[in-house]
Amino acid sequence: MPNIPTFAPSMKNLASLNKYFVKYKWRLLLGLLFVAISSKFAVMPGNIVRTTLDQVKQMVEGKIDAGTIMSFVFRNGMMLLGLALLRGFFMFMTRQTIIVMSRHIEYDQKNEIYNQYQRLNTSFYKANFTGDLMNRISEDVSRVRMYTGPSIMYFSNMMTITTLCIVEMLRVNKLLTLYVIAPLPFLALSIYYVNRIIFKKSGKIQGQLSSLTTTAQEAYSGIRVIKSFVQENNIINFFNKTSEEYRQSSINLSVTEAVYFPSMNLFIGLSMLITVFVGGYFAIHGRISTGNIAEFVIYINLLMFPISSIGMVASMTQRAGASQKRIDEFLLTEPDIQSPADGIKQTLKGAIAFNNITFTYPHTGITAIKDFTLQVAPGEKVAIIGKTGSGKSTLTHMLLRMYDPANGTVTADGVDLKSFDLHDLRRQIAYTPQEAYLFSDSIYNNIKFGSNDATEAQVKNAAVMADLYNDIMAMPKAFETVIGERGVMLSGGQKQRMVLARALLKNSPILLLDECLSAVDTTTEQTILNNLKDFLQDKTTFVITHRIFTTWSFDKIIVIDHGSIIEQGTHEELMALDGHYAKLYKHQTS
Repeated sequence: MPNIPTFAPSMKNLASLNKYFVKYKWRLLLGLLFVAISSKFAVMPGNIVRTTLDQVKQMVEGKIDAGTIMSFVFRNGMMLLGLALLRGFFMFMTRQTIIVMSRHIEYDQKNEIYNQYQRLNTSFYKANFTGDLMNRISEDVSRVRMYTGPSIMYFSNMMTITTLCIVEMLRVNKLLTLYVIAPLPFLALSIYYVNRIIFKKSGKIQGQLSSLTTTAQEAYSGIRVIKSFVQENNIINFFNKTSEEYRQSSINLSVTEAVYFPSMNLFIGLSMLITVFVGGYFAIHGRISTGNIAEFVIYINLLMFPISSIGMVASMTQRAGASQKRIDEFLLTEPDIQSPADGIKQTLKGAIAFNNITFTYPHTGITAIKDFTLQVAPGEKVAIIGKTGSGKSTLTHMLLRMYDPANGTVTADGVDLKSFDLHDLRRQIAYTPQEAYLFSDSIYNNIKFGSNDATEAQVKNAAVMADLYNDIMAMPKAFETVIGERGVMLSGGQKQRMVLARALLKNSPILLLDECLSAVDTTTEQTILNNLKDFLQDKTTFVITHRIFTTWSFDKIIVIDHGSIIEQGTHEELMALDGHYAKLYKHQTS
């Protein structure tokens, strides 16, 4: 189905919307039919007015009585009223089809973008700002909706009204019609020129709006940091500067768009003047009747709104084209990590192997892991120790297939992770990220997140194992307490323990604990580790840490630096080696 309307250079960008027009083709076609019918009822009064004026003139000249003339005029007036009511009804039906269709498309497009956001990988979110993502799914989609609804409706109305009016005008007098429509080609040229300017400015404005949204989002999220460093004025000044740039660009665009309406009025006014002047000359010489002049005036008035809407339609189309281009940038992005079509689904036992892997972050060029090899048997407890930036967390990301190694392979039960069904693989790995992320929801729902089939008893048991149960019960609504955005009501230690409880509730064969106890005191740490000993008996567990858990016996302790293993063994073996681990242990316990 063709684009409606199509204004270069936005036509190419808006072509991706054709699938929605096909999906809702019956609403669209029915809406276009209603537009045509309402336009026909709008044009018909011209013939009635012309007939009425000519007949009344003949009646007056023929000295017909006033009663007959008034009856004739009243009857034709009722016909005009009926046509107006019919036109209004079909205009209402037009909105009920085309505008409602645009709302359906808006709903579908937002879902499509959101689903795409869910598909994209971690690297994508490292390279793009949250504010920009939000702006594309809200502001850009809203501008596209103005194209799929009002723009189509006004454009189709303009085309049908213009066609019907010109046909009727040509039927009356071809030469007069040519005089009347002579200004229109100049109008088309001005519209084409201004459209190109609007398209460029619209794209720039949408980018600035994304920056403005990102600035606001970061300020709201980091308000406590801003206040603690007394940076309110600096942030306000930065926001004002960004906002001022957006304001100036919007004003410039408005100035450009303001060219449309004076141009419309100018050309319509010229057409009206030509109608009266040339039409009057023709009427004097008997080439047309006085009723024809009134008929032409009606047609010109009918053309006024459709032609004046060209500017509005073109502006909406150009803005939509710029917005759709931004949307397509993300929709056409394919995730680097994808699940194979015939991905393996099997219950994991927990044997993990890193086979000579190397990984470099694509967005920074930093090599986080280099020639790393490690074999872990099912049920083993492995501690990975290293300073900040040594590559510890990157290993957990590769186990979850957030990233794939550039060289080497990561296997589970002897099978390359790339061969597994991605969702099934992640379902069998429980993970506590280094940053304890919580949702603005109740404590109960935060713990239960990702384990929808868990019972209330299991949720409470997970809280007990994370040594969080007593803290929860001391809160006003216990497990139903809403913790605010990102758990703002909780302490750092409570956030970490809640995320730990969430991972324990998942009860997966592989558990990844990334700095999960860095914000808790030693007594709480000891309690949690004691609670986990029995629970972790048959689970392969990776503990990522920069410090040593002195009360937990690990099967393997791996010390890494700059992405490479520098020491590995049991606690006793590493102490006997008297290397990096031994120095760290002595420093920590001294």
